[in-house]
Amino acid sequence: MIETLFFYLFASITCLAGLMVISSRNPVHSVLFLILAFFNAAGLFVLLGAEFLAMLLVVVYVGAVAVLFLFVVMMLDINFVELREGFQRYMPLGLGVGGVLLAEILFVFFNSADMPETVVMVTEVSNTRVLGRILYTDYIYLFQLAGLILLVAMIGAIALTLRKRENVRRQSIASQTERTRADSIEVVSVPSNTGVKRS
Repeated sequence: MIETLFFYLFASITCLAGLMVISSRNPVHSVLFLILAFFNAAGLFVLLGAEFLAMLLVVVYVGAVAVLFLFVVMMLDINFVELREGFQRYMPLGLGVGGVLLAEILFVFFNSADMPETVVMVTEVSNTRVLGRILYTDYIYLFQLAGLILLVAMIGAIALTLRKRENVRRQSIASQTERTRADSIEVVSVPSNTGVKRS
């Protein structure tokens, strides 16, 4: 009973957060709602008994990808008016793709009852050990490729945020340490009895 209540709680918050990701006007708020959706999806994985996948979702998606999205959105100078114009222009295409995906999901959902049952032998091996064996034996090259893609995404985000901008003062540590007392301090002779007059 308690697991069912937690399932409906996590599922409803995940769906609402996903809806807010695509409907929020502020992109920073969209990324924060995406992080909320990831946390609740991790809660659903815990209810399924897949603790490793829940931890992986929090560490990889929340700790790396979503924070990377947040930094990129906050640091880039994006013209949001042009983005909204593009959103209106591509809305029919997006609705078409979403309709196709919804039809596929409903097809799989309603035809899953007709699938034959398979007998699965359950052994006393944790899912973390099984996933580790599969990842580092059968799918080692794909796993390394995924890490390479994340590295390229991180380098791309750094390259995008380090572009030259006008009217931005940058810190030069070498010029700061080379300053002398004569360059920094100026002695000014102020005549007496010349203060600020009060009105």
